[in-house]
Amino acid sequence: METHELRSLIRLQEDSTVASAAELKRRLLEGLAGGGDVQLDLERLADVDVTLLQLLVAAGREAARSGARLVTRVSPAASAAARGAGFDSLPGCESQRRSDG
Repeated sequence: METHELRSLIRLQEDSTVASAAELKRRLLEGLAGGGDVQLDLERLADVDVTLLQLLVAAGREAARSGARLVTRVSPAASAAARGAGFDSLPGCESQRRSDG
């Protein structure tokens, strides 16, 4: 995770499944605790499971509650996985805004 004065960047590579959920949760909580915005880069993800999607929704709620902003860039695979799992949108998702708009 890269941390800058006003934002944290969390970049995930290749696969993000239940096996990596605890680490992602730790990184999300750390980023949100910093008080700045959290930027999630999921553009390189090839495999996404519902655990990651649930973490993103929870992080979006926490960001809204704390006044932070969650910005998420997703890969086509992550976007398709979200839709396939019944998630209409992901918090702060840039690609969904562009394609739905």
